[in-house]
Amino acid sequence: MTRPTSKERTKPAGGRRRASHSMDTVIGEAVAILDESGESALTFRSLAARLGGGVASIYWYVSSKDELLDRATDHVLGDVVEKTDTFTDTDDPIADVRAVAVALFDAVVDRPWLGGYMMRDTGVQPNGLRMYEAIGRQVMRLNLNPRKTFHAVSAILGFVIGTATDLGQQVPAEVLDGSVSREGYLARYAAQWRALDADEHPYIHYIVDEFDGHDDADQFRAGLDLLLAGLRLQAGR
Repeated sequence: MTRPTSKERTKPAGGRRRASHSMDTVIGEAVAILDESGESALTFRSLAARLGGGVASIYWYVSSKDELLDRATDHVLGDVVEKTDTFTDTDDPIADVRAVAVALFDAVVDRPWLGGYMMRDTGVQPNGLRMYEAIGRQVMRLNLNPRKTFHAVSAILGFVIGTATDLGQQVPAEVLDGSVSREGYLARYAAQWRALDADEHPYIHYIVDEFDGHDDADQFRAGLDLLLAGLRLQAGR
């Protein structure tokens, strides 16, 4: 059976009426559940309850939870693609790679569930493929051979998605409820680090003042710039 698109619905066999959803509505509500409560909260039952229909109605649009997650991921990536499509190429392709990478990072860090489902099934994730192309097209402008180009794009995506997913993990309950500020939470760990033996932990003592109160976005951008500096050197630019 061919599932309907977001703009059309086909009458099911036997003449029974389905709940009047659309693909966009189903996926949009799935994204809302993921944003509010995470992947474990997204079930066909919870989605059907939110949509006001039966569980069977969800199967009209997706065949499994995996497909639902893939389509939810692609739905979110559509916004990133729309944003990056407005970027204008400059005479520095590495700067253009950076702009696309930062836009993708911002999307994933706000949605920790997102990184785990990107590029799993490009058949239902055209926007994921477009993001891959957006970065790859800029790296191609460096005139590296195919192997080096593939490795560069893989390294960039791995760093962006991995770092964003890590930084977007569940916020500690005490920070979430406001009983402790983020700065206070970091300061607590910084104090523990300062109490460590400096001979056994020279690195910890060397960087602890930077860790205390650091900004996650600045940390990401610094790491990205180190990676891109290596790419620039490899490309002889």
